[in-house]
Amino acid sequence: MIILGLIIIAIGAILIIKTEWFLENFGRMSWFEDKLGSEGGSRFGYKILGIAAIFIGIVLMSGNGTNFFTWLLSPLISKQ
Repeated sequence: MIILGLIIIAIGAILIIKTEWFLENFGRMSWFEDKLGSEGGSRFGYKILGIAAIFIGIVLMSGNGTNFFTWLLSPLISKQ
């Protein structure tokens, strides 16, 4: 899990560092443009995705992935 976490952290860091490259090659994200503004919405969206990837990578590396995702998705999982 440590290797997978490091890979996810590296992907998140690349998303944050190379935001302009992702914007040029993959285009704008309409949801972020609608919700966060016309000029910086997609750039901010790519940075948010990068930060989320880094956070998920850290959670996986620490070995708490199962507990964290169970807690996160507990409102969606019915306990019967």
